[in-house]
Amino acid sequence: MRGLLLRSLSGRREPAPVPLADTGIDALYHHRRLHLVRLALLLVDDLPTAEDVVQDAFAALYRRHGDRLAELDDPEAYVRRSVVNGARSVLRRRRTVRAYVPERAGHAPPPDEDVLLREEHREVLGALRLLTPRQREVLVLRYWSNLTEAQIADTLGLSRGAVKSTASRALDALARRLEAPR
Repeated sequence: MRGLLLRSLSGRREPAPVPLADTGIDALYHHRRLHLVRLALLLVDDLPTAEDVVQDAFAALYRRHGDRLAELDDPEAYVRRSVVNGARSVLRRRRTVRAYVPERAGHAPPPDEDVLLREEHREVLGALRLLTPRQREVLVLRYWSNLTEAQIADTLGLSRGAVKSTASRALDALARRLEAPR
């Protein structure tokens, strides 16, 4: 793989220099862009990032010198150096991002919080998981969300009597499962 890379690198010819009569930034961009993108790609190993580095280098050149490249000794060298410096900046930022792992935001409980709960809470949660979905919904709405029977009936689309009987059966089933020998 390395030999292939070296052959492909050495097999490329340097593009012909930009004619001095054509020293505008447009001409420089059209003559050197692909070469500079290849250079940046070899440095950052990511095509979209390499293209961004080259674009940033040309944007900086335009901001500083406009279309007056005659005031620079070697505009190609200037842009090439800007590309290399931009690639170095990208690599530094990547290294910093990999080194820094931010703390978790907020106070969200971990997904396996029930492992951290006391033994009796784990038993209750385990028994609650064994109830039917409707029984579990009614108990959670009643005891966790503190809803009234009327609010639970409205939320689940049940009658108030169905909520009462479901809650009663769910509590009995929960009690049986918690009292069962382990």
